[in-house]
Amino acid sequence: MNEAPRTVQQYIDQSPAWPDGTPTVFVPMTVMQWRIWLLASAGKFFEGLVVFMTGVALPLIVKDFGLSPAEKGLVSAAPLAGIMLGALALGGLADRYGRRFMFVLEMAVLVLFLVGLTLSPSLPWLLVFLVGVGLALGGDYPTAHLIISESIASRDRGKLVLSAFAFQAVGALAGTLVGYVILSVRPEIGAWRWMYATSIVPAALVMLGRLTISDSVHWLMSQGRKRDAEAALARLLKREPPYPKSVMLRDGAAPDRDRPANGRWRDLFTGPARRATILASVPWFLQDLGTYGIGIFTPTILARTIGGHDHGPARNVADLVSSDLFAARGAALLDVLLIAGIVAAVLLADRVGRIRLQVVGFIGCAAGLGLAALSLHADGPARTALLFGGFVLFNFMTNIGPNAQTYLLAGEVFPTALRGKGAGIAASFAKIGAVLTAFLFPVLLADAGIDFLMTVLIVTSLLGAWMTWLFRIETTGISLESLDR
Repeated sequence: MNEAPRTVQQYIDQSPAWPDGTPTVFVPMTVMQWRIWLLASAGKFFEGLVVFMTGVALPLIVKDFGLSPAEKGLVSAAPLAGIMLGALALGGLADRYGRRFMFVLEMAVLVLFLVGLTLSPSLPWLLVFLVGVGLALGGDYPTAHLIISESIASRDRGKLVLSAFAFQAVGALAGTLVGYVILSVRPEIGAWRWMYATSIVPAALVMLGRLTISDSVHWLMSQGRKRDAEAALARLLKREPPYPKSVMLRDGAAPDRDRPANGRWRDLFTGPARRATILASVPWFLQDLGTYGIGIFTPTILARTIGGHDHGPARNVADLVSSDLFAARGAALLDVLLIAGIVAAVLLADRVGRIRLQVVGFIGCAAGLGLAALSLHADGPARTALLFGGFVLFNFMTNIGPNAQTYLLAGEVFPTALRGKGAGIAASFAKIGAVLTAFLFPVLLADAGIDFLMTVLIVTSLLGAWMTWLFRIETTGISLESLDR
């Protein structure tokens, strides 16, 4: 007897049952689903690896090319600017050309620009290649999320998307450690080239792996390609013993002039999608102001507090390498704290809910910044305790809350035809905050002082909590197909 046709998500969400008909509490993952998750996680790993490795490489690059402070700022901001452009441009292309096509293309672009970055002969070429690397990593922001969330059971979507996102923090730690090891083995100015070179072969292997996955069945159906969608779904859900034995998808609404298959950019700012655009974009922008603002200065502050000494200007290459190694150790400590927060987010996202965690996380960030601000008016052990405690609380709460949940929500609150564009514009808008931070914070720190900056970041964190609650759309456990109606 043939079963009645089902929707894509009904097939993906179907769980086995006991002989008496009681459903089990989990949906077993197939080999293809695990492969998709692993290859998407690799993209997030490279993002953390390359961006944080740049922090270790930067002092060597400055010395190698003889950069001025303004040129140093350009190098710091270049990969962030690339991420901003890539999330916007390549995320939108995933709606037109498909998730799998862009998933592969992004990694090919990353490999190409990593090779160029390693061989950069001058500052202009260095900036071009850093922007290109950021372009590829930015495109992976929305696409990696989409290809996981559109292939995974609704009840597990949050923890699997966030566990992939957690590899950004793992990559950050790895990037810092790789930089430390290479500096230890090759204590020379040109060591920064070897740092980037270590990523080329692994990125190429991930690109080849991405060629072997199935495309998003949701996207294929949104294009009216029902036969291709059924074949892709059968491949996605292939099991031993085979189940389902056959796939018969329910017909979807045919794309028409009023509701085009790929969606339009203007659709993000009209009708129901406008609320989703505000929720996905504004809190993420506010979160990036705090995360990148604190991230620029915390490693040095913590290293000085914990290490008990300060480093003046480097007098020679040996002094520069020694100072860079010390900063790398301090950054590694922070990266461990980031991982702890994201692990908590993975465990709680599908239980507590995205909105609640994001609101509580923003408030926790404000509290952590408040403690750090109080430390500026304390002395002795109290100063160290308040400063360290404030940064620990901030890094933990930002990852359990807004850093994780903004990324998760951006790929869930939009309908299929707009999901790539919506997630891309949210990530791109957020990175405007990161780029602004990279340029403006050193100036504000010198002119207005750290007290003023802490106060501003406390206000933006509380504003993020308020905006999240005001425009809330809870997606925990909800089928993505419900957003297409």
